[in-house]
Amino acid sequence: MIFENGDRIVFAGDSVTDMGSAQPVGEGLFDNLGQGYVRVIENLLTACYPELNIRVTNSGISGNTSRDLIERYDRDVVELKPDWVSICIGINDVWRQFDTPAMKDAQVMPQEYEQNVEKMITAVKDKVKGVLILSPYYMEPNREDMMRARMDEYVAICQKLADKYGCIFVNFQKMYEDFFKIRHSSCIAWDRVHPNEMGATLMAKTVLDACGFDYYHSI
Repeated sequence: MIFENGDRIVFAGDSVTDMGSAQPVGEGLFDNLGQGYVRVIENLLTACYPELNIRVTNSGISGNTSRDLIERYDRDVVELKPDWVSICIGINDVWRQFDTPAMKDAQVMPQEYEQNVEKMITAVKDKVKGVLILSPYYMEPNREDMMRARMDEYVAICQKLADKYGCIFVNFQKMYEDFFKIRHSSCIAWDRVHPNEMGATLMAKTVLDACGFDYYHSI
């Protein structure tokens, strides 16, 4: 596994990262980490690697676009001096194009999105052990759906930047697409965005699989 004793992992993102976490930065006891995939990741790290003290920090804020995240990135990510940074942003960049189409100033189009995510990567890549890029997603298996098609453009941008900068890429869109070949999206999220605990577990597993996590690790 890539994470080592004493490492700090900062998870930056929007509501699917936030999931009720303490603001602006959540960590430690009780529900400070929220009830999403970040919480499940810490649970599994502790349960399977009890000998490692890994500090997990949730820097997700509900409703954020990449524009919002880059504005607070120094305070909520860089200044925390993480060893690993995870970036999961873009759902609201796309969503605002469809739920409030008349509010052009709230929409983050692909060119700006790419610039924002690239700034996030370059701000930390030489200061950390590694960067994880977790793709945005829309839980719609029909690729012809307008919002799904648009989301695929943003996923491709994440893949492009991860390849360019040697980041670990986690494709949540593909994970959900594969899962929905068997189960309907309603068992994870009625709004096709905010996952329940099953979805949080799927997301955590997908992240940890990309990090060399061993579920049968022995001390």
